[in-house]
Amino acid sequence: MKIDERHLVHIAAVVQAGGVTEAAEHLGLSQPALSRTIAFVEKRIGEPLFVKGKRPLTPTPLGKTLAEHGAAIQDAARRASEAVGGFRVGAAGVVRVGGVPYFMDAIVSGMIAEFQNRFPEIKVVLTYGYFAQLAAQIRGLDIDIAITPIDTLNEDAGLTFTEILPARNVVACSITHPLLLKRKVQMNELLNYAWVAPPRGSPLDADLNRLLDSLGADQVQTRYSGCSLGNVVNYLRASDCLALLPHSVVHALRNDRKICALPIRIDYLNRVLGILQLADAPQSSAVVRLAEHIRTSFQALRMPISHDEQLLHA
Repeated sequence: MKIDERHLVHIAAVVQAGGVTEAAEHLGLSQPALSRTIAFVEKRIGEPLFVKGKRPLTPTPLGKTLAEHGAAIQDAARRASEAVGGFRVGAAGVVRVGGVPYFMDAIVSGMIAEFQNRFPEIKVVLTYGYFAQLAAQIRGLDIDIAITPIDTLNEDAGLTFTEILPARNVVACSITHPLLLKRKVQMNELLNYAWVAPPRGSPLDADLNRLLDSLGADQVQTRYSGCSLGNVVNYLRASDCLALLPHSVVHALRNDRKICALPIRIDYLNRVLGILQLADAPQSSAVVRLAEHIRTSFQALRMPISHDEQLLHA
């Protein structure tokens, strides 16, 4: 037997209020209309829902069971309304974020955690990739935003790019590396040590090749490759190898005292880190909130990183 969900809600209201008049007022119905609903349900199922002659109204065992189902419907409707309200104001929803691995692992993951401490109902789904992959995913509506370094962005690309930080690189090493004992490190001394190879196809890979070309080296000895940021850091700490890393990543790891940047200046490409999004596309409030949180969080990093650069090259 199918019972109308509205009738279950009405029964729950009568049980909660303890009377038909009070329940009718709460539901916005007339008392006669609600009384007819109760009588209709009782006639249809052939059982009383309330004990006759008792005030306040006392449900029968069957009436109590149906009221519990009605209360569950009320609760589900309330939670659904809250979910819709949270989605509209950006306090709930799902945000799909893509980004380059080292930046995401060292910096952005912590920013996301801070954001979710404020908005725990917003779920973030993370994927890794580099600019070409991330741009394709945004155009294909597979992700909402991407955090990536770029050189230039064509105006006809259908994307918008919000700069958040200069994407400068440094030569990273262990805090006990022999080169740190020298009064001044010469560029050609970088070729005396093996390197950790950046991920193939990454901006770091292109920048390392450019650095080696500027030093007149046909190739460099690499001992370790295909590794995550955590693996790179632990490997550098236990070896005399070198690695090219974003300065912001090394800055973020400074308190771990495992790696540092060599006091040496390298030529930088005109590359910046920023937030990539689809142009003129409507975004949910949750996406807007997270993008703004990431932007302001990186804004706070600009001055400390700039200060580090000044000390590094003093």
